Amino acid sequence: MRARMAVKISNQEVELREVLLREKPQSMIDISSKGTVPVLQLAPNQVIDESLDVIKWALSLNDPFNWKRSSDAEKSKEFIEMNDGDFKHHLDRYKYSKRYENEDPEHHKEKCLSFINEIEKELNNSRFLYDNNISSLDISILPFVRQFRAADMQWFDSLDKPNIKMWLNNFLESDLFKSIMMKYPQWKEGDEKIIFP
Repeated sequence: MRARMAVKISNQEVELREVLLREKPQSMIDISSKGTVPVLQLAPNQVIDESLDVIKWALSLNDPFNWKRSSDAEKSKEFIEMNDGDFKHHLDRYKYSKRYENEDPEHHKEKCLSFINEIEKELNNSRFLYDNNISSLDISILPFVRQFRAADMQWFDSLDKPNIKMWLNNFLESDLFKSIMMKYPQWKEGDEKIIFP
């Protein structure tokens, strides 16, 4: 999601191949043995297989809304480190607890909540995480907060977190978000090319 938002906003055209991770095509494994998405092949020996790096690549080519202004800020680095580190670790064990042995989803839910509280506090100061406009910091964190909410929407929506709810809703209702969430058929070798966006 975060890579797609950056590609879309920067007006870069890429060939999109929608894959199921339980049925990874060999061509994907051949260019990135990590076996995770996204994978962006720029040239035969030039592959980007981290979403944050796709964001940097896209915005380095075209950044019409100056999203990368937050990139080098210490606050951004700290938030992304927390998000991609502890928060994602606990989110996986909360949302997919059946995949892990002897893990208490409630414990991991509480751990996730401490990061949610940090975001709520930060949003006391501005409409978005860096300032009053969307930046790469917001799109870097948004998909994971959305996943956390999706794990138990009723519970999340009952929380007294007006800032984060407004922040999240701004994205969920945006044309940008709706456009990158379009469903595509699963890609198979020999399929006709799909160009995104």
